[in-house]
Amino acid sequence: MSRPRFDNTACETLAGCVKEIERNTDAELVIVVRARSANYAHADYLFGFLLALVVLLFLIFSPFSFPEFLVPIDIAVGFVIGSIISWRSKFLRRLFSKEKFRKDSVRTSAAAMFYEAGIANTNAEMGVLIYLSLMERRLELIADRGVLKKVPAQEWNRELFELHQIGENPEPKAFQTAIEQFGKVLATYVPATGENPNELPDKPRFDLK
Repeated sequence: MSRPRFDNTACETLAGCVKEIERNTDAELVIVVRARSANYAHADYLFGFLLALVVLLFLIFSPFSFPEFLVPIDIAVGFVIGSIISWRSKFLRRLFSKEKFRKDSVRTSAAAMFYEAGIANTNAEMGVLIYLSLMERRLELIADRGVLKKVPAQEWNRELFELHQIGENPEPKAFQTAIEQFGKVLATYVPATGENPNELPDKPRFDLK
């Protein structure tokens, strides 16, 4: 069975979810799903270097003889192949990059998106961003002051923990369920007053290339 994916169907489903949530709250919810939050060329090059080293060791200790002029070519080819393999593998990119780098990259990208998408500029400071980065398997939740003032810290931290758990194993259905639960919290503490217009688009931003 193929694994559920964040595709156009998931995007439309989440858009409906956001629209339903915002009927019951003054909060402005924005969802962003990205394939990755940084350039992982350093991880690709590192794996390429390791594969090139394996090729070199094979050429040195192999019982077979190879023309000397082919040695640098074989090593270069090993490096290129290793880099391409890593470029196509989320697992290898996670393995050959530091957790702190991945964490900081997602946090920085989420903070930038909070301002880039205009979430920080709502009239009543009611913007909320749920930012999911698939390669890093991390989720960031950022809210403006108007929301943070109304939701009790304990309740907010509990929802933050639950969403972070979803981010570690991102699946569309589980992600939707967690957002719906989060929407109930917003409806409880930041209920709709009819005075806050819909200032931000309901449709999530999917950047999966």
